[in-house]
Amino acid sequence: MKNNKRRDDAKETPQLILTGRNAILEALNHEKPIDKILLRRGNVEGTLRVIAAKARERGIVLQEVDKIKLDELSESASHQGVVGVCPAKGYVEIEEILNYAESKSEDPFVILLDGIMDPRNLGAILRSAEAAGVHGVILPKRRAVGLTSVVAKTSSGAIEHILISRVTNLSDTVTQLKKRGLWIACADMNGNDLYTADLSGPIALIIGSEGTGVGRLLAQNSDFTVKIPMHGHIDSLNASVAAGILMYEIVRIRRFKSSAP
Repeated sequence: MKNNKRRDDAKETPQLILTGRNAILEALNHEKPIDKILLRRGNVEGTLRVIAAKARERGIVLQEVDKIKLDELSESASHQGVVGVCPAKGYVEIEEILNYAESKSEDPFVILLDGIMDPRNLGAILRSAEAAGVHGVILPKRRAVGLTSVVAKTSSGAIEHILISRVTNLSDTVTQLKKRGLWIACADMNGNDLYTADLSGPIALIIGSEGTGVGRLLAQNSDFTVKIPMHGHIDSLNASVAAGILMYEIVRIRRFKSSAP
């Protein structure tokens, strides 16, 4: 049994393959641990020259390889001639997310993601969350995408600036957050109109996948549910688009409240 557990743990912390010039520059600029950087042979110019110089300053191994090698390592065809191999982004404890909010003298603003399987959706959500001032994002360990290179690239560097926690059980996490004084809002197509809900104060927002939405138990354990009103023929939105709308409604409420006389 112990050996099986070690194997499971190893699978949860794979090496992260970063692709694309912007993603790797962000990692270098913020001193993310990088084992080595692979550059397309004979194509070290422009931004790639900057990447190579920064890597040398930090003592990171540089290798020039053929394009086919970059294609093999990359989950995306658009690696732009550079691939970085580094440990997976370190996850944090939930307490660190809450402490971060406290350090900024702000009510906690947390996102929980249930069943997001598409790495591009996760990357886009992380990008919106960072822009909206979310203090942390919580992911489940199972039945959800991890922090792959596609996630990192789609986030356009946001992955480097936001705290991310990974938990075994989202329902237990909801209970923990409630005990810390957070209200739990769940995105649900059968919920109350988003624009009539009270989203002020310390809050955790649960967002589910496009296909199945938020799990039944999670929805039941939430304090209230909200939906985005749909006025056209389509009855749902892409998960990352919906997440952005929901997050920025919370931002609007917070800014309006803080600026009200």
